[in-house]
Amino acid sequence: MRAPIGHFDHATPAPECLGDLTRPVADAVRDWSGDLPVDRIVYVDTDPEWADTATFVEHYGKELLDQSANCVVVAGKRGGETTLAACVVLSATRVDVNGAVRRQLGVRKASFAAMDIATGETGMEYGGITPIGLPADWPVLVDPAVVALPYVLVGSGRRRGKLLVPGELFAELPNAVVLEGLGLA
Repeated sequence: MRAPIGHFDHATPAPECLGDLTRPVADAVRDWSGDLPVDRIVYVDTDPEWADTATFVEHYGKELLDQSANCVVVAGKRGGETTLAACVVLSATRVDVNGAVRRQLGVRKASFAAMDIATGETGMEYGGITPIGLPADWPVLVDPAVVALPYVLVGSGRRRGKLLVPGELFAELPNAVVLEGLGLA
């Protein structure tokens, strides 16, 4: 199969390669119940040495810079309680943690979650966290610019491999909220 975006040697519908995904991501693909067909999620095998954005786009296609998104885990605190959430924004933007995220979560303070919390709670590798397969009770905040793209490159749960996902599918994720102003230039 040819990948819908980028220049990859191998592209496979995600349901056909569950063994290449982390358990939470494989479970989410297997149990998908959204309106869009799950086989539109495509797994591409990539070299983990090229996982960082600048090196990645140099090797797999410069156009991917405008078609890739980051998924970051944030922690919001209020009254001694912590709420974890995921934020999905285009790679060329940054998450408005102290504005849009804090207001949406209804917390007094929000910050990026510590690496050990992010990886421990998601079951995914740092640098490969994806919104597909996150804990069921987490809010998933998605910038509208991500939803507007035909396909978006995101992590696969590991540093090796990426997922190519139809933008509109992000709005169908459990607990997804498309949030205007989430990504800042």
